[in-house]
Amino acid sequence: MINKNIIRLASNTSNVGLNNKYSHKISLKNNTCGDKITLELIVDKEKINSMKYETVSCVYCEASASLLSRKIKNVNLKDIKNDFAVLKKISNHKKIEIPRRLSDYKNLLNSDNLNRFKCIFLPIDAVVKALKL
Repeated sequence: MINKNIIRLASNTSNVGLNNKYSHKISLKNNTCGDKITLELIVDKEKINSMKYETVSCVYCEASASLLSRKIKNVNLKDIKNDFAVLKKISNHKKIEIPRRLSDYKNLLNSDNLNRFKCIFLPIDAVVKALKL
């Protein structure tokens, strides 16, 4: 059963919808389950100003994209790269402390959702590839 917090995260659609204004754009697919995401980023002076996205995906990917689009706004690229590296350690089943800026990911990245980590990381992987982090 899907946790209510995940549904709440996924239902925030404030950054859904592409508007063809971007400095970086990417489409990525999770070959394991078929989730797809397209995102547009506006980066200026080493800071992420905005992220817009569209998905054809499960609720876990949608929740992750929604959360990520709000949490990386106005963040320096170096900082987000470091935060993503820490989050990736969770997928290797390591006990780590989630970076404060991404602390809401604890609702997604827990032992109940181990089999959905690829879905949850698809938006993060898309940002990493788009920005070549």
